[in-house]
Amino acid sequence: MKDFLRGHAELAEEDGRLVPRRLPAGSLHPRLDDAARMPAGVRLEFDTDARGFDWDVRTTADIDVVVDGNLLSRSPTVHVDGLAAGRKRVRIWLPQSSPVSLGELELSGEATPVPEGRRWIAYGSSITQCRLAAGPSETWPALVATELGWSLRCLGFAGECHLDPVVARYIRDTEADVISLCVGVNIHGAATFSARSLGPALEGFVRTIRDGHPDTPILLTTPLHAPERERQPNALGLTLADVRAEVANAAHGLPVVDGPSLLGPADAGFLADGLHPDAAGYRLIAERLRPHLAALLPAPEGRHP
Repeated sequence: MKDFLRGHAELAEEDGRLVPRRLPAGSLHPRLDDAARMPAGVRLEFDTDARGFDWDVRTTADIDVVVDGNLLSRSPTVHVDGLAAGRKRVRIWLPQSSPVSLGELELSGEATPVPEGRRWIAYGSSITQCRLAAGPSETWPALVATELGWSLRCLGFAGECHLDPVVARYIRDTEADVISLCVGVNIHGAATFSARSLGPALEGFVRTIRDGHPDTPILLTTPLHAPERERQPNALGLTLADVRAEVANAAHGLPVVDGPSLLGPADAGFLADGLHPDAAGYRLIAERLRPHLAALLPAPEGRHP
């Protein structure tokens, strides 16, 4: 099973079972540590001739089982039988917003790992973790990765996208062919940085990443439109529009996607609570952001995004 698992930083062992983590255990703020235990983007990938399989996963949220690109089941358990004969590609997406613990995978046939595609690290907030997506295979990063054939490592941390140096160091030390950073909404909500400190903090975060990825394409995205926050000053006097401008000004040559171009004032109906997209909103973000990401890397020969 370990050979088939993708998108995690490490596997902790608890009570004889495995717990995937998206950041290594260590000196993390407790809230960031809690978010790192939620396996957004973590999935099991394998090719198999099995007619069925069972995976012992303990969780309270939905798991998506996708076979040859088709969603086969969405439930908190993994039990599949009655598959057609022949080789099949299986992806089992773990819940994006609920911890899990993993036991054994049982197959009625032979299985081999799936070749890894181009490696993509996607850093952001709850809008990258995507709690309100229809299922873990339908978060916007999962949709983009599937469409482009990329291997996703999702670092979306609900409420915890505050340019933590420990996250920058992890990205620095992790193999990647492309990196995306969606920054600003948590910084506004928690008043993490002022107009004086936000730009230097973002520049330092990117410089740390560049120490390990001097030539890797990095795409910066500013916050989506949030009607109630656009002109509402936070505790440090910054509106969301101010934060968006500060993030864009600190890009220093990185390509920048303006968040409202992905979900803007005309798309308010896709917001579930005035801030977080609903399931259709996440699909819309995937559709609109995918071309920007695809442009960072030429498509492999024979594949056209």
